[in-house]
Amino acid sequence: MRQWAAMRQRIDNRTRRPNPSGKAGVFTAFGLAAEAEPLNPGLYVVATPIGNLKDVTFRALGVLAAADAVLAEDTRVTRTLLAHYGITTPLVAYHEHSNDAVRERMIHRVREGQALALVSDAGTPLVSDPGYKLVQSAIDAGLPVTPIPGPSAVTTALVVSGLPTDRFFFEGFLPPRSAARRTRLSEIAGIPGTLLVFEAPHRLPEMLADAAAVLGDRPAVVARELTKLFETVRRGTLPELAQTFAAEGPPKGEIVVIIGEATRAMHAAEAEAALDEKLAAALARHSIKDAAALVSGELGIPKREAYARALALAKGKKS
Repeated sequence: MRQWAAMRQRIDNRTRRPNPSGKAGVFTAFGLAAEAEPLNPGLYVVATPIGNLKDVTFRALGVLAAADAVLAEDTRVTRTLLAHYGITTPLVAYHEHSNDAVRERMIHRVREGQALALVSDAGTPLVSDPGYKLVQSAIDAGLPVTPIPGPSAVTTALVVSGLPTDRFFFEGFLPPRSAARRTRLSEIAGIPGTLLVFEAPHRLPEMLADAAAVLGDRPAVVARELTKLFETVRRGTLPELAQTFAAEGPPKGEIVVIIGEATRAMHAAEAEAALDEKLAAALARHSIKDAAALVSGELGIPKREAYARALALAKGKKS
């Protein structure tokens, strides 16, 4: 019997999940208390609601309850979520201003066998939120990093926009100043797919005006306060939305702007405008033939096409 008991103990030791702290944790959902499963040591990247507290997953609640600490961008915001579900896990501030020493302390805690949950104020961490350096530090240290998926303002806005979802590009926040913003919009204008950007409410009218000037008559959507009580989704073209918000003034709340891909006609018009601009500059210094040859090589278009356009411009009319 003693030999059998020893063998059984060895089997149990091999199959038992590591849990140095012994912390299980509890949370409350639908008025019922639930005990969370113990966690293996590591860093857990946990998605939280973007507005509606009901959008959290049971797995996320379990991780938040069982973790040794929750690393939060703003502890006041995360405390509201934890209190709503009866979770008492200690909160530790971790934000964009956290330095290397803070990250090293977090990594040390994981090395010592703790489970840490990383959250942002809303949605999936690392998407226009701090956390990348901590995740990279954990990976470099050979520590486990586990994603706990859930809400994201990016995908939420995309699926409600009515614009194509097969290809999209998430830009994050555009530069706050108009000149830099227009430059960046020009850089991403040719990306094949739907564009998504975050924007601060007070900058929305100016941002839409710049987008209309740079990107033209594209379809667009302004999604505000998604999943919250005053959720609104405004659809139109960029010029229409720019005019609307210029008249109404800045809205309140969190904003996602979704912009449709340029049509072939738009691409053709942009290419024609670029050709005319370069030919006009070249014609100021060269003959029609030389200007056409110069621009043809620069843009990679047939010399015959460049020459015909240059001849038309020189005569003061379009071909």
